[in-house]
This record gives sequence, structure tokens and C-alpha cells, in this order.
Amino acid sequence: SRRREGPMIASVSGVLTAVEGERAVVEVGGFGLEVLASGRTLGSLAPHVGEHVELHTYLNVRQDALQLFGFRETRERTFFLWLTAVSGVGPKVALAVLSGYPVAELELAVARDDVKKFESIPGIGKKLAQRLVVELKDKVGELPPAAADLGGPGVPVGARFIEARSALQNLGLTLREAEEALRGAPDDAPVEDLVKFALTRKAVT
Repeated sequence: SRRREGPMIASVSGVLTAVEGERAVVEVGGFGLEVLASGRTLGSLAPHVGEHVELHTYLNVRQDALQLFGFRETRERTFFLWLTAVSGVGPKVALAVLSGYPVAELELAVARDDVKKFESIPGIGKKLAQRLVVELKDKVGELPPAAADLGGPGVPVGARFIEARSALQNLGLTLREAEEALRGAPDDAPVEDLVKFALTRKAVT
């Protein structure tokens, strides 16, 4: 059934009671809200079951169901909406894309016409990968380049930084936490050293 625009639930805030399969459950005002999310988001949430969490959300209104999608960062939600606007991409495929790589890497792939990056994601064939790169090109241009969106001075830039930031996000840090931890790192350090620097810095803060 076709997606229809519905009432916007921009965020949810409550106790994370479960992370299972493709969903998380957040208790808000005595109600357990089922929130669908990417594997990366669920992985970062899993260690926090029983704790208070906040998620950016999007309510997808269909004729037969209401689906609430959750994201740790607004940037991820924006990219999700761009993906679902592409012909042939529904919410399930969009989550698969976001499960495959951090948003910064996906933006970089679009900017570099890296079709193979999208092809490497399960469920994405060559034609759809090409369509994603073409249709997302103008969209990605609306945001600052990933390597330049660093939240302030003192953060290294370039491909090594993006790789290190992605590695830190894979370890459960949010985009902001990863960037803050990398602040002040040597510009010429290899990726492994950047990750070690960030983890050491975060451990003492």
C-alpha cells in the first residue's frame, strides 16, 4: 500500500525495555511503543536496555498499519526519508541500507558515484544502486560534506577521519560522541591510531 503523510511524531523519550529482531520497545507514559530501526541503531541501543533513551522518529501511515521508525541522529532520519522517496525503495530496504553503512559513508559513496558500495548491501541490485546514487546526488548536496560536518574546530578531516568516525559509531557511539572524541587528534594519524585516541579520550572524560 502507498505511503501517506500522517501526523508527525518527531521524537520519543522513555525507558528502553527491549531490543529484539528489527525493533526496540520504548515505554512512554505507560505505553510500550514499538520502534523499527536499522541494525546499527539497534546495536547502539542494545547496551542501554532499562535506561532512559531519546530517539528521533518518523511515523509512517499506511492503510493497514502505523509504523514508527527510530533514529539516533536527525541526519539518519533525513537520509531514511530520502531513500524512501526513491522509486523501488520502501522502509524495509531503506533500513537495510542504513544497516549496511553509517550515513557519512553513504553520503561519501553518493558524492563519489560509488555504486558498488550500495550493491554490497543485501537486497540492493545494480540497477537500484545506480538509481540511488543518481537520485540522492542532489539531496546529499543539500547537506554540508560529511568530512566537513565536524561540529567545530580541532577535529581532523578527510577519509581517515570518516573511517575512524564510522568505526566509533560501529562501537556504539553517536555521531556527536565520535566527533567530540576525535577532537584534537593528529591530522596525519592512521585510522587505527585515531580510533585508539578517541577511545582513550572518551574513557577519561
